[in-house]
Amino acid sequence: MSIKKIIPYINAQEEIPGNLIDLALSYSHGGADELFIYNYTKDEGSREEFLSLAKELSKKIDIPFFIGCYMERLEDVKKALYTGASALVVKYSILEDKRLLKEASGRFGSEKIIVELDGSDDNFNQGSELKDLLSNSSIGMLLIKAFDLNNVKNDSSFNKASIEDLPFPLILDLPLPVILGDHPIGNDLHPILTLGNFKGIASHFYDNKDIMKAKHALKMKGIHVNTYESKIPFSEFKKNSQGLLPVITQDYETGEVLMLAYMNEEAYNKTVETGVMTYYSRSRDKLWIKGESSGNYQYVKELSLDCDKDTILAKVSKAGPACHTGSNSCFFTELVKKEYNNTDPLSVFQDVYQVIMDRKIHPKEGSYTNYLFDKGIDKILKKCGEEASEIIIAAKNPGSEELRYEIADFLYHMMVLMVECGLDWDDITRELAHRK
Repeated sequence: MSIKKIIPYINAQEEIPGNLIDLALSYSHGGADELFIYNYTKDEGSREEFLSLAKELSKKIDIPFFIGCYMERLEDVKKALYTGASALVVKYSILEDKRLLKEASGRFGSEKIIVELDGSDDNFNQGSELKDLLSNSSIGMLLIKAFDLNNVKNDSSFNKASIEDLPFPLILDLPLPVILGDHPIGNDLHPILTLGNFKGIASHFYDNKDIMKAKHALKMKGIHVNTYESKIPFSEFKKNSQGLLPVITQDYETGEVLMLAYMNEEAYNKTVETGVMTYYSRSRDKLWIKGESSGNYQYVKELSLDCDKDTILAKVSKAGPACHTGSNSCFFTELVKKEYNNTDPLSVFQDVYQVIMDRKIHPKEGSYTNYLFDKGIDKILKKCGEEASEIIIAAKNPGSEELRYEIADFLYHMMVLMVECGLDWDDITRELAHRK
């Protein structure tokens, strides 16, 4: 059985962007597999604002998301995907030119196009809308809203059997409450998720709900869902005399070591179950959920055991500083240091970028960087073009020293362009990550 996904959705129309970002973050940290955010307004200005929100969202959350917006030309698909979204959801009922679906799938890939259908619509229940869609386009997925499988009659032209025979995965979007613990509230998701072609459930009922609890409830019923599961039982770990293991906690993005704490078996099992870092406080002699009082929670990305099985390395996404002093890391008191060159590529790129950004914000007399900013975008683009040409010439010459110099020169001018256009390295690396 394939893994079924829990996909909260957010209606972004006429909502405050900051609130939407916070809600998306809570879903991302809370165990959602993907996220669906939509605003189907036809007003172009509102659409641009929504796309800007989606770009900001791509920098904040680390789960895939797809966006629903009005499409009237292929350019709209490109703009939507440029936000960092994994796919565009097209609402079939408001799409004026149905031919665009096939064109969009051909140009951007069928996996990038999801079509939303209204399951309560008579055309859909008769099967005519679905048949028309399948015969005229090549799409990767359907999102069916407001469709109740329990009301489908056996003699209907669109019944359960026909759903299971569809040639692509389905996302079923129903007004269902999420399951809490072992006891479902309202309708049970289990019968729906047993259908093989359903990829998962998209709903807005996950707001303020414990998604990980819902997943564990589904798992107990034999539904394959994404949950944390330890590959080695705690009993095989080598604990100290108090039954504790040290845990080194690290930022999963930057690699920065944040803190060192301890876990007993209960804390470890709680961490695996909830996905939230839970430690054992030796001074208070009780479990300690990091962030429970400060709000600076740590969300599990990866747990690893060292070769001696006596230390855990936790890679986490953090909601705030790790240290009680307010410092990002508990390791900020320098004891011994030898000067050295840090040649870690990402660190170098980030450091140079920050210097360029600082020049933009705080101009310095005589600075070549400020000269470029003062001259404007056309001058910066001209220099990027010139440096790209220098790379081509250098690559044709013997040896690599000249080429190395020209590539470095080009990267510097490219970073000036990035600052001028409001891009940073997070934007670039996220885009590259999507292409892996």
